[in-house]
Amino acid sequence: MLRCSSWWPVLVVVGWALADFCPMTPEHARHQDWEEPDPSHHQAERNRTQIQFFVPEEHTGSEPVYIGNLHSEVDSVNRSVKHTLSGIGVGTIFTIDKDKGDIHLLKKLDREKIPFYSLRAQVVDKLTKQHVEPEIEICIQVQDINDNEPKFVDGPYIVTIPEMSPVGTSVTQVTAIDADDADTGNHARVLYQLLQGQPYFSVEPTTGIIRAALSDMDRETKAQHLVLIEGRDMAGLKGGLSATTTVTINLSDVNDNGPKFQHKLYHLAVLESAGVDSTVGRVKATDADMGENAEMSFAIEKDDGSDAFDIFTDDKTQEGVIILKQPLDYETKRRISIRVKVSNTHLDPRFLHLGTFKDVTNVKINVDDVDEPPCFTSPEYNLKVEEERAAGTIVGVVAARDPDIANSAVRYSIDWSTDEDRNFNIDANNGTLTTSKRLDREAVPWYNLSVSASEANDPTKVTKVSVRIQVVDVNDHVPEFPIPYKAFVCENGKREQLIHTISAVDKDEPPNGHHFHFALAPEAISKANFTVRDNRDNTAVILTRRAWFSRREQAVHLVPVIIVDDGSPSLTSTNTLTVRVCACNSNQLCNVNPFALPAGLTTGPLIAILVCLLMVIVLVLLLLTLRRHKKEPLFVSEDHGVKENTVRYDDEGGGEEDTQAFDMVALRNPKVIREAKTRRASVTDLPTMYRRSLRCGPDDTIFREFIRDRLSEADTDPCAPPFDCLQTYVFEGEGSVAGSLSSLASSTADPHYGYLGDWGPHFKKLADLYGGGRSSQGTR
Repeated sequence: MLRCSSWWPVLVVVGWALADFCPMTPEHARHQDWEEPDPSHHQAERNRTQIQFFVPEEHTGSEPVYIGNLHSEVDSVNRSVKHTLSGIGVGTIFTIDKDKGDIHLLKKLDREKIPFYSLRAQVVDKLTKQHVEPEIEICIQVQDINDNEPKFVDGPYIVTIPEMSPVGTSVTQVTAIDADDADTGNHARVLYQLLQGQPYFSVEPTTGIIRAALSDMDRETKAQHLVLIEGRDMAGLKGGLSATTTVTINLSDVNDNGPKFQHKLYHLAVLESAGVDSTVGRVKATDADMGENAEMSFAIEKDDGSDAFDIFTDDKTQEGVIILKQPLDYETKRRISIRVKVSNTHLDPRFLHLGTFKDVTNVKINVDDVDEPPCFTSPEYNLKVEEERAAGTIVGVVAARDPDIANSAVRYSIDWSTDEDRNFNIDANNGTLTTSKRLDREAVPWYNLSVSASEANDPTKVTKVSVRIQVVDVNDHVPEFPIPYKAFVCENGKREQLIHTISAVDKDEPPNGHHFHFALAPEAISKANFTVRDNRDNTAVILTRRAWFSRREQAVHLVPVIIVDDGSPSLTSTNTLTVRVCACNSNQLCNVNPFALPAGLTTGPLIAILVCLLMVIVLVLLLLTLRRHKKEPLFVSEDHGVKENTVRYDDEGGGEEDTQAFDMVALRNPKVIREAKTRRASVTDLPTMYRRSLRCGPDDTIFREFIRDRLSEADTDPCAPPFDCLQTYVFEGEGSVAGSLSSLASSTADPHYGYLGDWGPHFKKLADLYGGGRSSQGTR
């Protein structure tokens, strides 16, 4: 067997080691064909031998590689022993010559996967199968070679730094990892170098930190840089393995550029009729920066005409919007020039040395003429007029003019929707307002009118103005009592006794500033029982002038009180105070019940109540009288004026007379017909009316029962006459040419009516009629 290749020397080291001689892992500690030595064997007490071998990785030879030999003292004495090897890779990676103990490698090893192998070797007697030597632990270390290139596990890199960063600013750090053994030479020592990205950036060879190499990197010039970094092992020596990665460096914006107007002069135009806050035009400035660094604000420099305009920034477009701040007048000023400046909102002090970060432009604005409506000289008018002045009194004048160069004539009118009562008139030519009727301040103290002014040549050009007219108060209302006073005096009253305190009100202005004077009417002084004392505070007291009053002599006293206001001119009124005399108890409390009307009820309402009661009584009596003389019908029909006919075609009636109309209400109430009623006891002498029929007889039993039923109903009917009369029930009429179909008409037997006398006094007339009739007939 080939022990060693000529080009690959094998280093065999045999030695004794301690327990940490070869690192062991649970996986590596497993072995194959492990046999416990016999405890009785004579060499079982020996110490275990440990051996370590070194094998280079990645051997690619076609023949097995000799690793080393297990030499035993027994081999020279006893040739009947064999060598066994156990552990991971035995048979596939490693093999042993059983007779000689030579260990060979069958395939190449990779240190980065398994850095060492832990095997166990034994010497066994071929015959007895007993261990003749202690078990040997073998550690095969795989030696590293530079077979792995560095790897940038985090690449490619993307980073961002601010533009204009100073030299030496750290951008990022790149790191390459080499899987080779760092303890074996420089296999895993990686150095870095910059392949692309000069002169803007540099890289530190040992740490991989990339730094800015220039301080004026401008985002507006170049916003992104691509850097290529190489990492090489073997400390960067030639022949080492290498790898590359890319670093994309983006420059973030800083405010290093100021705004600039696109034009140094802008021309705008606006109508003179444009309203306040309407847009006049826009000016635009550009800023090479972005985001908040490009935000800008516009302003108008103070100058002649600048007060008429204002400007603000459109946040979406970053444009300056010029708006109208004051009304314009073409006839006054046709051209206006303003200066607009723009500046950045957010400034960075680090870059103020780069510029002023603001700009200025001129804006010329032309005012275009339009045909304007008349313009009033005042935005509103406040006028005054005294109340109760005669119609035609001048209130005031409103004036308007045509602001155009043509200066057309102006016509005035009142919007009648604001003066529906037509209290005012206006002169259409000069705008003079006058009253059309007398005004009353107490009714309407203020009037708000809308006056229109239009061009005489073009009525569509109209302007309106608000006119407020105050009606000035004059002293035209007399003072009076605020309420109807009710005063009482005791019969046993004393002289100079206070019975009531009075005051006064005046509808004229001021409501709280009047001064009133009270006095007793001159015509009542001589015979007055009371006096009036003015308190000089707009109140007065009523005092008794004598003692003792009599209700029987005079229950009510009328005290005329004169009230005078302090207006100019002053007005006087006479108000009457009613004083009632009443009986008082020991506590001087008045009792007005015997000689006074109920509280709150005067003579007029009492008379009205009595008249109403009298009318109600007369109406009730009239209704009772009419009801007493009116005969009540048997049945009251709910449907007034509605009649129905019941025609029976299967009866034996006498023809058309049986179809005479009758009230159907009775047929709808059969219970009323059959209900027993109390007969009225009144007696009225009515002539007996009867009709004789010689063609029917009373022999039939059914007929008798029928008569009894009808008789019972007549006796109990409250509406039936209270006397005996003939009731005809079988008369069938005479209008039919067919005659009667009744079975009673076909009877040939001679009827006998003697039994009618047995029916009682109610049928006495019937018994006399039929009984007498038959007798007289037989006599003839």
